[in-house]
Amino acid sequence: MRHLRLFVCAVPLVLFSVGCDEKLSDLTGPTPDLQPTMSSITAQIFTNADSSGRRACSGCHTDVGRTPAAGLNLKDAATAYAALVGRPSARKAGATFVVPGDADGSYLVQKLEGRTDIVGVRMPLGGPYLTDGQMLVVRRWIQSGAKND
Repeated sequence: MRHLRLFVCAVPLVLFSVGCDEKLSDLTGPTPDLQPTMSSITAQIFTNADSSGRRACSGCHTDVGRTPAAGLNLKDAATAYAALVGRPSARKAGATFVVPGDADGSYLVQKLEGRTDIVGVRMPLGGPYLTDGQMLVVRRWIQSGAKND
């Protein structure tokens, strides 16, 4: 009986410590420095390609020498933040690109995951798409309030 109580107390502690040992760099694949901040997401995803062959989002979503695709300008962190957080989609009525605290309700996540009810196609156009780890970081940023950091 004593061993059973020790086991029952020890298992949750071990499981908790394993969950806390998670390193983002182990999850984010081709962007090991990616953090759940606006500046990191912009630098690692929006404005740069990665080793998987994924192109930078700002290749299409910029006003440098062109009109940004879908009117969405992601050329730098300040511009991207203003274009995304609390802003409605120009293509899908009633959709908001980033709803702070609500990753599932954010159209950015829906487009990046390729949900069936999006307008147009999954992003980035033609893939490769963000990895599960990269999506986890984007979701964490949104869930934690989508701060302009």
